[in-house]
Amino acid sequence: MSSQEEILSDGRFSRVARDPRFWEMPEKERKVKIDKRFRAMFHDKKFKLRYTVDKRGRPVNYTSTENLRKFYALSESDSDLSEGDGKELTVKKKKKKKVKAKGEGDS
Repeated sequence: MSSQEEILSDGRFSRVARDPRFWEMPEKERKVKIDKRFRAMFHDKKFKLRYTVDKRGRPVNYTSTENLRKFYALSESDSDLSEGDGKELTVKKKKKKKVKAKGEGDS
């Protein structure tokens, strides 16, 4: 088999590298943007399916959630899901600090 450079240097295929029809689609454009109304599908159990075999019958171990993340992305203005997770973590840390402060006063 010929290497990629040899194929592109061939006169018959030289325009393939310059033609935008053959360029790979950027990931930002590849994923469909969805808004905050549909962000529950990333973590809701109703949307989660567990696959045991692929379409050819080979055993696999993945879920449909991985496919959702592959094809869909939250829109930039509505990506509060990740920020909300960060807020939950800070709230948990504050609660732990309050519990420690109460425990220190008792000892």
